[in-house]
Order: sequence, then structure tokens, then C-alpha cells
Amino acid sequence: MQINSISTTPYTDQKPGTSGLRKKVTVFQQANYLENFVQSIFNSLSGFQGASLVLGGDGRYFNRQAIQTIIKIATANGFGELIIGQGGLLSTPAASHIIRKNKAFGGIILSASHNPGGPDEDFGIKYNVSNGGPAPEKFTDALYENSTTITEYKLAEIADIDLDKVGQQQVAELKITIIDPVDDYANLMANIFDFDLLKNCISSKYITLCFDAMHAITGPYAIRILEDILGAPKGTVINGIPLEDFGGGHPDPNLAHAKELASTMFGDAPPVFGAASDGDGDRNMIMGANVFVTPSDSLAIMAANASCIPAYAKGIAGVARSMPTSQAVDRVAKKLGIPCFETPTGWKYFGNLLDDGQITLCGEESFGSGSNHVREKDGLWAVLFWLNLIAKKRQSVEDIVIDHWQTYGRDIYCRHDYEAVDMDIANAIVDNLRKQLPSLAGKSFAEYTVKYADEFSYTDPVDDSVSNNQGIRIGFENGSRIIFRLSGTGTVGATLRIYLEKYEADASKHNQDAQEALAYLIELAEQFCEVKKRTGRVEPTVIT
Repeated sequence: MQINSISTTPYTDQKPGTSGLRKKVTVFQQANYLENFVQSIFNSLSGFQGASLVLGGDGRYFNRQAIQTIIKIATANGFGELIIGQGGLLSTPAASHIIRKNKAFGGIILSASHNPGGPDEDFGIKYNVSNGGPAPEKFTDALYENSTTITEYKLAEIADIDLDKVGQQQVAELKITIIDPVDDYANLMANIFDFDLLKNCISSKYITLCFDAMHAITGPYAIRILEDILGAPKGTVINGIPLEDFGGGHPDPNLAHAKELASTMFGDAPPVFGAASDGDGDRNMIMGANVFVTPSDSLAIMAANASCIPAYAKGIAGVARSMPTSQAVDRVAKKLGIPCFETPTGWKYFGNLLDDGQITLCGEESFGSGSNHVREKDGLWAVLFWLNLIAKKRQSVEDIVIDHWQTYGRDIYCRHDYEAVDMDIANAIVDNLRKQLPSLAGKSFAEYTVKYADEFSYTDPVDDSVSNNQGIRIGFENGSRIIFRLSGTGTVGATLRIYLEKYEADASKHNQDAQEALAYLIELAEQFCEVKKRTGRVEPTVIT
């Protein structure tokens, strides 16, 4: 086997974050672009000679070609084994589990998460470390620096690997193991939840359900678990075949994009339970008959009822939420007498807390939740959690939510996204917000008096690392909040996210429409940031 060292010029022009590097497919297809980034990953690592590397992705356009390239670079750099999902497929949570189960050195996951796929759409790549979670900032900083100075990459002269045949292949000193992408994950779920109870509730039709895989990676996982193992009728999983362009859809599990599921759940004679997941399988949307559960409420409800699940029957150590996520789970933690951590957005911030045993459950408002079973958010895990909850409590989704609000009150919550904002305008909006912060504390707006106005900074309680500039917060004396944050998940311009939250303790007002209840906070948010004025937009791109 010949190893070539190929001269190159740096192409990477974006600092990878928690979600890795995301660009248009056409950018990744540039000569040496993917190769540079992958070699830069390996240049940022040490001690991996002869070790195992997990590899897979969500099946979007360019997935197979990228995997063949990565195999050749990993081979040339001296890995001893590659563990690859059949067909090049692995959901992000399944990849995390496989890294952990096999004690692999790490893993490369190919996905742009919930972004569209296709020849003219998005592609992404990220590196996960040995605990199965996203690489920490120290690594991504080093990776970026290496990507700006790289002068050559290594490439093995080997034939393309048959990705569709399960089993082992030997290439010189390298062992390549092609695995069924679902098996290990399905076994893990069976050890967390009460599958016998779920089978009984589904076979008796006490639970009817619809799961929208959005033509993304969770199709095979959901079909195997929900239909083949738990016995849900064929067709329970809709849009279950992964497609390179996600069927022309946008694989983001929210009411704006999962329209087929929403129509079913708000239609005539809806099933008891509805859910969806995203491109790489780490996000979830939870619905009941004529009910949508916000991700913030979902996390709080799971924490409050964790003892209903076999794996958490003895209680949970603690919980964590991203800073923009509503404070609903804080109230649960207080009542349970367990710690609640507020972290920046990004799953890597939960990793240290999970590894240290300080938390069991965690979640983000961006439709992600998870536990200590892996080190990524996990869409299908959340779906099974809710199914187990419905079966155990013998209540509908709506009743479970209302009971929770009656006990803890309701954190009325929504997020307004302004997508593809010109980067200069977006940065000017944030700079203007920063300038206002010193003058806002103590200022009153109708019944809202500002308690604090700052830019969130986080000190990790495990390793004392500090993350600054994690979003602008304006908190009010009555517990309400407005949060502004630029997101790095898009590939065009910037996405300005505005988070709005108002606490309502009065049970008689629990049925309030969120947009109506938050109307004044929405006005204040525009007053502070002027996004409509500065961009000419009349409304958000997406409201969730």
C-alpha cells in the first residue's frame, strides 16, 4: 500500500464549532477542501496510531464520496481500525454510543444536522472525542489553526471500500469493520426503557402513534424499534427512507417544517402520540393529539417524571440546560433537591458534567434532549421516553403537560429566528445591544423592570475552562427574559435568534397563546435590537 503526501494550500475559512464545519456541498467539493479539513483533524490529535475510529453520517448528498476520501486519509495517517455504519450511515447518537461501546479513539460524523441536503445544499463534518461527545473548544481552536497553515495531506492508494457489506475487510495493516448501524443502538434503548410495557400498550391500541423521519437518518432506526420490535403497525413511520436530499424537504423537526406530521396531529382523529426527528437523528419534536410540547417543557417534564423510566428509577443526579432554554427545568430541580446547571449552547458543555456524574438529563430549546447514555442529544431516545411515560402514567400528552403546569406553573416560551441575515448587519445588531447593556439595569418598561442585562459567560465546574460571549441576556424582576444570540448552524449569512420567556403561575391562564402572552416582550425585543428596522424584514423566518 502506497502512502502519498500531497501538497496543498489551506482552504478552510470558517472556525469549526460544536457542530463542526458546515458549508455548501460545492465548497466541500473544491479540490483539497475536504482533505485539508480531515488532515487538520488528525494533525490536531496525538497517540492514535493503531487505534479505532468510528465513521458515518446522515446519508445526505456527498456522504458516500466523503467517507471514501476519509478512509484513505485515515489509513495513511495510521489508524488501526475503522468502524463504519453500513452504507456509510450512522445517526449522531448511535455514533456516540458506538464510540463509547468500542472504546474507540474518536469518531468523524458527517452531517449538517437539520440543514437541507442535496447537490446545492449543505454538508458538514465534525470530530467526536473518546467519550462520544463533540470535541471541546481547546481542540476546535487547534483544528482551526492547523487548517490555516496546512501544506500537505496524506492519502493511501487503495480501492474504494464496499460500504454495503456488513463484516470485516483487511486493507494492509488496517481493519475495516462495517456494522449494522441500528443494532447496537436498538439494544441500548431496550436496556433503558420498558419495551414489554410499550409492546402491550401498542398492541392493545392504548397508544397509537406517528413518527416522521423526514427522509433522514432515523428512518431505519424508527422502523426497526417502533415497528419491528415494539409492534407498531407498518406505516407508523412516515418518510422513513433516508434520501440524499431528504425528499426535497428541510429536516428540521418543528411545526414549520414537519408539516405532514403537524397536519396529522392537529387533524381529525389524530393518534395519541406524534414525533419527528431531524437530519442526523439528534433532535426531536414531541406532539400529542392537538398538542405541541415545547422542547423546554419536554425537558422539564422528563426530569419531573424520570423515575417512571427503568434506567432512571432510582432518581437522577442533576440536570442541565442551555442558557436560552426556559427555566422550567430549574423549578423541577429545585423541588427534587438536585443541582441544575446553565451552560452555553452546544452539547459539548454537557459532556464534562455527564462524565463527572453531576447530571443525568440535559437539554436545549433547539429540540435537543438527552441523558448519560450517550454524549450527544438523542431524538429517538426522547421519543421512547415520552412513549414510556404515556404508558406508565396512563395519561395523554395533553394531560401530562397540564398536570405539570398545575404543579410547577408554565414558562410561556418561543423563539424567533431571522435567518440569512447579512453578517455585517448581524454583527452591528449585537454590537448595538452590547452598548445598551450598562444602561438597562433597573430600567422599567410597563410591568417589566430589568433585573440584569449582560453577556453570558460560563465557567465549567469540572475543568474551570471559561467560555465568553455566549449570548446577550436581559432578565426582568418578574422572571421574564429576552435573549439574543447569533447562531452558527447556517451556511449563508447569520441567524439571529431571539428567545422570549414569561412565567405564568396562574393555572387559569395556562391556555394562553404564546405569541399573545409574549406580545409585549416581542415589542421590547425589537426596541432593543431593531432587527426588523435594520434588515427590512417584517417577521421572523421561523417561529418555534
